[in-house]
Amino acid sequence: MLSEKIIVVTGGAGLLGSSFCAAIAEQGGRAIIADINLENAERVAEEIKSTGGMAEIASIDITNVVTVKALINSLHDSYGRIDAVVNNAYPRNANYGRKIEEVTYPDFCANTGSHLGGYFLVAQQFAIYFRTIGSGNIINMGSIYGSIAPRFDVYEDTDMTTPVEYAAIKAAIAQLTRYLAQYYKKSAVRVNTLSPGGIFDHQPETFLHRYNAYCGSKGMLDVEDIIGSLIYLLSDASKYVTGQEIVVDDGYSL
Repeated sequence: MLSEKIIVVTGGAGLLGSSFCAAIAEQGGRAIIADINLENAERVAEEIKSTGGMAEIASIDITNVVTVKALINSLHDSYGRIDAVVNNAYPRNANYGRKIEEVTYPDFCANTGSHLGGYFLVAQQFAIYFRTIGSGNIINMGSIYGSIAPRFDVYEDTDMTTPVEYAAIKAAIAQLTRYLAQYYKKSAVRVNTLSPGGIFDHQPETFLHRYNAYCGSKGMLDVEDIIGSLIYLLSDASKYVTGQEIVVDDGYSL
């Protein structure tokens, strides 16, 4: 479904990003593993290439416009086009994840600035580029907690919480998507949000039990559970879909 497409995944060496890149390659695309950690990116690229997929690494800091522009220019020089970017990186500082009473104003601003600001920067620069070549596709990674209030009861008896920065960031990303989609829709630039529910990452059993009680048959998702929606948004099957948010959460947000 993605034959010969050049697709950038920011945070491409992470938990979600590495699976996204592998799926892109499996569908015939060239996965550009854009990450600040090139050692991990190289590992992901080698795994993909060992199965016959197309992948390459690229350095990016989504909060640094110089690195974003350099990536765009380098890929254009190599391939003459870029087809899509998946805004997937997850920058945060050492104090991220605290309960709201413990969040300082500087930390709140730092985390919203790097995550939301980084998504804005990547989307802005790729949209400018896409308009010059006459087409392009931006997918912003959102979350169900960008559209519903956190269910704090699922975190009882654990050290976990939904950071207030995360909720604010993901809600803003959904609106950023709509803004960009409206602004660029006459330029054949598509912008959509993919919002998954929780992804399994060896969370405590008490949390998983409470979380799964809100879901249907699956409960906490595996990364593979959102791959189909990602491939759809990246493919020509969705070529007239823009400004939308696709939620994949096994009913958790209902």
